[in-house]
Amino acid sequence: MNQDELTRQLEDGLAEVPMYDVHTHLTSGSLAARGLHDVLLYHMVISDLYAAGAPDGARLTPYPDAPDDAEAESRIERALPYLHRARNTSNAWGLRMILRDLYDWTEPIEPGNWRRLDAIIRERSASADWAYSILDRLRIARTNAEYTRRGEGADDSRLLYSLEWGMVTRAQWGEFDTPLYELERCWAMDAAGGPMEIGGGVRPDLPKRIRSAADADEATAHFVRLIPGYLIAMATHLSTDIDYTAPTAAEFEAALARRDTAGPAERGIYASYLNELLLTRLEAERPDVAFQFSFGAEPLPFETGARLRQDTLGQLALMIDRHPGLRFQVNNATRHANHGLASLARELPNLSIAGYWWHNFYPDSIRQLMSERLDMLPTTSQCAFFSDAYCIDWVYGKAMIVRKQLARVLAERVWTGQYDIDDALSIARSILFESAEHLLGMKPYEGWNDPSEI
Repeated sequence: MNQDELTRQLEDGLAEVPMYDVHTHLTSGSLAARGLHDVLLYHMVISDLYAAGAPDGARLTPYPDAPDDAEAESRIERALPYLHRARNTSNAWGLRMILRDLYDWTEPIEPGNWRRLDAIIRERSASADWAYSILDRLRIARTNAEYTRRGEGADDSRLLYSLEWGMVTRAQWGEFDTPLYELERCWAMDAAGGPMEIGGGVRPDLPKRIRSAADADEATAHFVRLIPGYLIAMATHLSTDIDYTAPTAAEFEAALARRDTAGPAERGIYASYLNELLLTRLEAERPDVAFQFSFGAEPLPFETGARLRQDTLGQLALMIDRHPGLRFQVNNATRHANHGLASLARELPNLSIAGYWWHNFYPDSIRQLMSERLDMLPTTSQCAFFSDAYCIDWVYGKAMIVRKQLARVLAERVWTGQYDIDDALSIARSILFESAEHLLGMKPYEGWNDPSEI
């Protein structure tokens, strides 16, 4: 057996290994693509097309609203001339796998046929069991989604939820008091909600304003009190543009007095102080909620770019060490940071690493990240998959890409004698399935059948 044959054997074996998807943006009650626009104009594909010269760099109308037929049609037609230029990317590969495997479509998408493909996708998504059949095909035992997309809970049997709300450590383009406004926005709400959009923009006036350290503490207490009891995680972002320190109340109030002229230094104090208040309360009152955070992507006018300072890694280590009673999990978008993060996770047992986020979700990056983690970390410090997908179709596309990369990485280790085939598949089960149970408390849906026991 040569290495290519070994890779194919492992890929076949991985098709029977169960897994969890530990971070998505799936919408309960509307899991599948609503039409071609949800597949073709996934935001990562939009970025490919925009770089290729397409006129649109913005996402489609986001949840809780939705693009109407006119928006979907116009955006598809404006994108079509640029598909050929971006056919080389791994996002294009994922798109082709989705269309081929789920819709039996292998033709180039063109002005004369895209409506036929759109109709096929719409018809299939209308089937009551279509989305679940894709999850079952992938052996996905449960998926973690965004709390605000739960709606009436139509898909609670297949979904667990995380809270993306009050991102006091996420920088916004050209703003320096964002941490304060984020928490003030939460303070004004009667129930937990969703995040502000990337890119900031118009900020409505709010009924309460943080004017003191006591106000900040009251607002944080309100925030934690509103976290629903059934959530498994918070999901936020730690911006590398922020210096993470441990300011005193006096330093925070001095910076508050400069809010109208705030710059990067003040933003760092606001974010650090509010973040420490939040972590302290979570550790004391909600240690059951894991603290998932994205890392290494910073805002640009439409999306983000990969960027991370080395100083941020050191500051992160101190932050995590200050809160040993909380479970931290990082989703990293910057390839060069992976080795440093893995070294931190070796010495900070309450830190784990999940998946390959955004600018790392490319086959070569995925293999490097997998390889470093497999060599450096125990299986209980890593989760090998999350899709970050907005529809089941892209869960499929991303799962297939990850499965193929994992097969190659494991095959190399079997080939060199580090593992045998049984070891490789056992390790895959640990990092795709068992670790999410250990680190996040995820459980299979009721009635799930473990493929290894069938």
